[in-house]
Amino acid sequence: QVQLVESGGGLVQDGGSLRLSCATSGGAFTSYAMGWFRQAPGKERKFVAAINWAGGATYYTDSVKGRFTISRDNAKNTVYLQMNSLKHEDTAVYYCAADRSGGGSPDPIQYNYWGQGTQVTVSS
Repeated sequence: QVQLVESGGGLVQDGGSLRLSCATSGGAFTSYAMGWFRQAPGKERKFVAAINWAGGATYYTDSVKGRFTISRDNAKNTVYLQMNSLKHEDTAVYYCAADRSGGGSPDPIQYNYWGQGTQVTVSS
């Protein structure tokens, strides 16, 4: 059974930084594309970033380009999301997800496995 566990969320001031981690187990992590999504209260879950299975291709939603960086360590079965210059509108529950196809996609339907989420709160 594939499990994804996010960590690293918390409360940070506007302009601050956080690094989210997503540790996976029970699956073929090195063949999965990985994605980060977020969901603010009362809103739908939205794509944030994705990385392909080898780490050679990354994708971002426009609002986080230049501020967030997705990366992966296949030796540790872990994907990261470095978030800098955080803004109040980044406040959400952040979820990581795994895509067996390996390519990476902004479409949540493409993802097969999901973590439980970690809360990120940016105070203005």
